[in-house]
Amino acid sequence: MTRNDNDSPSPQDGAPGAPGAPPPAYTTRVLSVEEIALQAGRQMPFLRLPQRALVFSDRQLRLRQLAASHAMRDYLLFVADLASAQHQVLQDYPEVALPDDDACAAAAKALKPPVPAFGWPRDALWRDQLRRLLGLVRARLPDGPARAMVDRVAASPDDWLESQADRLLRRQTLELDLGAAPLIAAGLQTYWTQLALRTTDVHGERVFGHTDPATQCPCCGSPPTASVTRIGADDAGFRYLHCALCSTQWHYVRIKCAHCESTKGIHYETLEPAHEGVEVAATGARPGAVKAECCDTCGHYLKQVSMEKDHEVEPVADDLASVALDLLVADAGFERSGHNLMLLFGDAEPSGDGGDA
Repeated sequence: MTRNDNDSPSPQDGAPGAPGAPPPAYTTRVLSVEEIALQAGRQMPFLRLPQRALVFSDRQLRLRQLAASHAMRDYLLFVADLASAQHQVLQDYPEVALPDDDACAAAAKALKPPVPAFGWPRDALWRDQLRRLLGLVRARLPDGPARAMVDRVAASPDDWLESQADRLLRRQTLELDLGAAPLIAAGLQTYWTQLALRTTDVHGERVFGHTDPATQCPCCGSPPTASVTRIGADDAGFRYLHCALCSTQWHYVRIKCAHCESTKGIHYETLEPAHEGVEVAATGARPGAVKAECCDTCGHYLKQVSMEKDHEVEPVADDLASVALDLLVADAGFERSGHNLMLLFGDAEPSGDGGDA
């Protein structure tokens, strides 16, 4: 319990313990399920690595589920097709160059990720696998603008793909081709997921430790798309941040801003029928499954999806399908901190015909 100074006895009440004086008033802070478990000494895994057979498969299934009667149906189905292709490519992704023992040790000592999104020398084969992925997507698309965009990206020169990848990983929208960005991002996500999985195969999971700041992915240093409150025997009630790039999840305590790390001024917004003109069905998820954790200290927010409310939530898919919540929170003056490579905001400069930007 913590003492509330506003409840101190007034002079007319008499000193504490005096005859007739009321007992001192205290307030009790309700602990979260996570805090109770931590105080009880319960251990939970710090890291949850993506599963090769499930990470993109689960995403595409969730996207198709959310697409039913959704205002963004066509785009959700397009991203689902991308995720299906990512799943297929990841199953037999070629061997990639990995950090050696010394590089991993240096990263751990500096509290930095061993395969940082910007700074890690990308293996050229990521472009080959991107083009393979695009071929799989193309086969699913009818003639139209989406298929034409896939063809344009697949035919683009390597240096243009690399420059666009740099802008994506730096979160720079200036001169970024926003139409091509989700396609290129799909290739980068698949490559970095392979990097994360193979690095742990060789060096063990402990190679990905705590980072400074703790809001960065321990594997690649990317920001989270959203956070997920999990269910299950090992991590029920615990919150994990979900990496936008490699889909690694890492533990991050609840009721704490994932942008400035403040624990003050945290509150939650969700789509409720009380908001005029907005229906809960706008997200496609069950009521209460998707919330925005808002921080009054820094003015940012991050989506939080709850497996307790909807067992089938998937951070990337549910973030994408809840744009209506983004609009609601933005109207209240909060800035988005989550990063979804399938939905970027900004004004891109024209990039010509696929030449070097």
